[in-house]
Amino acid sequence: MGATAPLLVVITGPTGAGKSELALQLAERLQGELPLEIISADSALVYRGMDIGTAKPSVAARMRVPHHLIDIRDPSQGYSAGDFVRDARAAIADITGRGRLPLLVGGTMLYLRALRDGLANLPPASQALRRNIDAQAAVVGWPALHAELARVDPAAAHRIAATDTQRIQRALEVFRQTGRPLSQWQQRTPAARQQYHWLRYALLPSSRVGARELLATRFAAMMRAGLLEEVRALHARGDLTEQHPSMRAVGYRQLWHYCLGRCSLDEATRQAINATAQLAKRQLTWMRRELDLKPLPAHAAGLAQTLAPDILAAARA
Repeated sequence: MGATAPLLVVITGPTGAGKSELALQLAERLQGELPLEIISADSALVYRGMDIGTAKPSVAARMRVPHHLIDIRDPSQGYSAGDFVRDARAAIADITGRGRLPLLVGGTMLYLRALRDGLANLPPASQALRRNIDAQAAVVGWPALHAELARVDPAAAHRIAATDTQRIQRALEVFRQTGRPLSQWQQRTPAARQQYHWLRYALLPSSRVGARELLATRFAAMMRAGLLEEVRALHARGDLTEQHPSMRAVGYRQLWHYCLGRCSLDEATRQAINATAQLAKRQLTWMRRELDLKPLPAHAAGLAQTLAPDILAAARA
């Protein structure tokens, strides 16, 4: 692939845009000239037993084209952007070391940005959150808050004593403010922007209305394929709660509420489709900030045929 920086190809886009399908088509089209392997950049695909609702590539697809960072965690475990950066770097080194092309595929923009730019600095203090945490501690006690920290950020809780109220407060403050554990923020990973030659594509829907209809159709297909049974099996394990990051994934969270008897199946379905559309909107907002993403029409015919020459040219440059 030439003597310059290793090439990384990225295919991203909002949920349901056809990223995995395009990646497989590219892999099969380039197989004879430039073998590639896929690295998942999806926060839900890391979890075992969550196949239907995550649109996980089939076993047959993974046998045809090697995939990385899929099925590497139990749903009871956490997985952070820092974890992804470490694992993705290892996978990239392995793939390029064997003379193959790494293809990053997924819509978890936090992961892709963390890999490319490094993780962000700690967020500023929030006095309002600190007052709320103090008020909660007055009611339930600091040991209970330390136990909460152990659920949302085990690494931080391991380092922080149950009597260290100031550090417990800060760790919970960061998590509640950002949705990311303090231990993740503290993992200062090096930026990979200059380390690789990046070729980044974004699959974008032609219209928001059409995209929402596709998402509704897609969710209905997932339900027919057994998504509810998949969630019921996870619920029946007994060791998972809606606080686990895995169970906060769209579709799973809403059907989990149905399993708990909080809503009807119709209501859970409606909420899941709404949540999926909101996720797609957030992903598009992230992508608009990424100036060097090359836009591609989602679900357009012949994309792999169009992109293959560009990727080959970049790999040989």
